[in-house]
Amino acid sequence: MTISPASPVDADARRALVLLDRPVVVDLIELTLNHGVFLVRAAANFADVKAILDVWEPHIAIVDMDHDDSSDLLVHLGASNTLAQSRVPVLGLTRRGDLSTKLKAFELGVDDIVAVPFSPEELLARAIVISRRASGIHRPMVPSIKIGEMEIDILNREVRAGGSIIHLSGIEQGLLYVLASRGGRVISREEILDAVWGTDFVAESNIVDRHVRSLRIKLQNDYRHPRFIETVPSQGYRFIPTFTNRGWAGGQNEPANPVN
Repeated sequence: MTISPASPVDADARRALVLLDRPVVVDLIELTLNHGVFLVRAAANFADVKAILDVWEPHIAIVDMDHDDSSDLLVHLGASNTLAQSRVPVLGLTRRGDLSTKLKAFELGVDDIVAVPFSPEELLARAIVISRRASGIHRPMVPSIKIGEMEIDILNREVRAGGSIIHLSGIEQGLLYVLASRGGRVISREEILDAVWGTDFVAESNIVDRHVRSLRIKLQNDYRHPRFIETVPSQGYRFIPTFTNRGWAGGQNEPANPVN
């Protein structure tokens, strides 16, 4: 399945390196950054990152600051990058909201930091600003991307499908992006809860199901004959139009077949 018009395949696209060992969030980042015309390459550890950097120069690094290899990567980027004769700017991600974690990140050279879970629009805005400031590359953001029959407008939180315009809440948009980024693959309720609400969220037992139900109603998606979101009994949910994360070194690189 082709994502358009924001599929970043040309050599002039912004380039984003991601260090993160959670494939669900990696896929979410890549789908989100399609709006900013980013080409994403991701790795689960420092060894994989070094292999990427040997042949590829990023405009920005998105680094999980809670990862054991984050400090090594920041030192490596500061010491070895030759792009524009300066280090690669870094957007840090962290699940810890305490001041000491943020101060440590800034001391290590992080340019900005975003709390996880994040809203797609916030991650996109910060990534564009940081990469533009460091590289001087100015390319317009693409507000809308198409996934199958669906066109998603990240700025206005709108979905266009079947001639209808659907307005989403912040939670609904985050949920849709998580599901769509794993298109064709099952995502469990626990993974959805982690990506959208966070591990520290004390959830009601059916909070994921309730929000999926609400999203389906807005999308006019009958669960008995699903068009966008399919329930997989005892496993979770699957977004029917497929999206593949080509940059994820540790994930499934081939898209699954759409479910009819």
